[in-house]
Order: sequence, then structure tokens, then C-alpha cells
Amino acid sequence: MISPSGDIQPDLWFFGTGTFAAECLENLSDHLLFSLVVTSPPSRGGRGLSYRPSPVEQFCTSRSLPLCSSPSVSADEKILSLLARRPPLSILVVDFGQKIKEPLLSTPLWGCLNIHPSLLPRYRGAAPVQRALMEGENPTGVTLFRLTEGMDEGPILLQRSYSPGEEETAGEVLSALAQIGSELYLLGVKCMIEGTCKFTPQDSEFATNAPKISPSEGEIVWSRPAGAIADLVRSLNPAPGAFFLMNSKRIKVWKALRARPSGTPGTILDFHEGRPVVAAGRGSLELHSVQPEGKKRLDGADWARGLRLKKGDVLL
Repeated sequence: MISPSGDIQPDLWFFGTGTFAAECLENLSDHLLFSLVVTSPPSRGGRGLSYRPSPVEQFCTSRSLPLCSSPSVSADEKILSLLARRPPLSILVVDFGQKIKEPLLSTPLWGCLNIHPSLLPRYRGAAPVQRALMEGENPTGVTLFRLTEGMDEGPILLQRSYSPGEEETAGEVLSALAQIGSELYLLGVKCMIEGTCKFTPQDSEFATNAPKISPSEGEIVWSRPAGAIADLVRSLNPAPGAFFLMNSKRIKVWKALRARPSGTPGTILDFHEGRPVVAAGRGSLELHSVQPEGKKRLDGADWARGLRLKKGDVLL
């Protein structure tokens, strides 16, 4: 097989579904050609609950790349038959949403590798970046490791740290980690070709979990410190979004910056360039971008002006 650069390369497969997977595939597509790309089938979403193709499918369609779709890759007879006839050197699994089982795990010479956006063994699970930002973790990072039966428990091949800025959202951090993770994978391919890969077992004593975000976790509690609320907001951007309830309506907050004034939590203390400064348990927050329920996103100043908010109003 010939890569985009014209070099001979080994037979590699790619399994991925989500946005992080699509960004990794895009980063790698200028350097590698995967002989097989597999994604999950379209899922229902949006207001009309129509079927939407996965981000990986959308990317492959935009580049006219061949693609297979499977709801259960570990039991897919066509894929397993191809695996038995012509096993790849390795399978890269990224943001796939399906559990990989035997014989996929061990048939390739170097098994299945995964780009995971955390410094394993910390933040094993579905939402590592969101959990890290929510907890004020810095630095975070990305790990290239070999998949095993346990959740994100396999031995580590390569790892690199990344220090996000104070205002970076989960989406922005994931994009940065997709770039770094892709660079690590290219180094991994090199060591696989040379037969020099060395894996290091994870120390489970230091493991932490990063389960999927539940909808209720996004609710802003104004009595919490301003820093914790700001971290919550950026950790849930672009999805599912942090929110507070006002007159029984959900108001999503997409960007909130820490401010110095203090007062009764939830109270508007002042306005900066028209944007409301709201008191938290310690410090306050300037609401830069909000989205009223059922409406589009608004600059905090436009939102406040539309509601004729004033100092002393309480966001409840």
C-alpha cells in the first residue's frame, strides 16, 4: 500500500466514530492510508430525531474515502473474515463507542492501539477531557496505548502532556490532543515497522475514572466558587453545555470569565461592557455567551439588554 507521500506503508485499520476520531483521522490522512476504516451507523439526533452520519463518516464522504459501517464490529462476520484472511499490522481505535473483543484484540501483530485524551491511568473512561477540566486539572495530555479487555487499562506505548489555557474549552483541548495523539501514532507506526515498540504497564494504584457526563451535572450552582463554575462551563462546551434555571427556563452558559467582585450568590453585581457580572460563592463571573431555552446563542450583553436586567437582580 502507498501512503499520500508515496512511501510504502504497512497494512493498518482505523475504527472510529466521534468528532475526536474524525479529527485524528483527518490529521493522519496526509501521512497514512488505512486499508479499512470502520464507523458506527448513523444515529438519531437533533430536534427532528433524524438519522445523522457519524463525524468519521462525514469526513470520509468529504474526502471520498472508502468506509464500512458496523453496529457491532466484534461480531461482524465480514470484518472478522477479512481479519482472518489478511490481518493488519495493527488497528487504531479512537472514540469508537463500541467495545473491542477477541479476535480483534490479539490477531493483529501489534494488537489494537488507542489514542486516549488523558494521561493514563488518570481519567479512564468516556469523558476524560471534560472531567479533567471540570476538576481544574492541569496539565492533561494524551496517551497511545494497547487495548485489552479492561476499560483503558492496557500498557502504554507513548504519552505526552498538554497544558490548556485558562479559557480553553473541552472542544479546543480535544482538538489539540487529537493533533498530539496523531503525532504519537505516527511515531508508533515507525516503531511497529522497526519492531522496536516497548510498552509500559499502567499502575492501577493511580487510576481515576471519567464516566460519561450526566445531564444534571451541567447545572450551575451559584454558591460554588467562581473558578469551579468557570471550569464547569468550559468543560461542557461544546456539549452538553452548563446551565442555570431562571423563571423555570433553562439558560445555557457557553462562556463565563472569572471576575473580582463578590456578593450574594446568583445576584447581578455589575455590568462590564453590558455583560452581567454575577456573584458566586467566592468571587463572581462575567457571562460572555448565553443561550436561552429554545433560542440561539447571544452575547451576554444582548441577552441582558433584552431582559432589561439590572444590578441586584437574582438569576433564579
